[in-house]
Amino acid sequence: MAPLSPTRLGTRLTLRIQPRAAHNAVVGLHGQAIRIRLTAPPVDGAANEALVSFLADRLGLPPARVNLVQGHASRDKVVEVTGLAPEDVARRLEL
Repeated sequence: MAPLSPTRLGTRLTLRIQPRAAHNAVVGLHGQAIRIRLTAPPVDGAANEALVSFLADRLGLPPARVNLVQGHASRDKVVEVTGLAPEDVARRLEL
């Protein structure tokens, strides 16, 4: 699976998350996923909320257009972004 793939309404992102990092950042590619570091701990959904907020901010979208669809309790996650093509997502995340 590619790290960015088009959907009917936008883009699907395959991610690998590193919680409890020193700062929030898009690190780059990690195999077939985009690696993201988050300062939030993986407790009570804090890292998931931080991920949605971080991606929304980096992509210039409201958080409601960034949806975690798979991996709620895993470091490997799938997120769908509504309204942006894969090329736009890649550019905004500086991949």
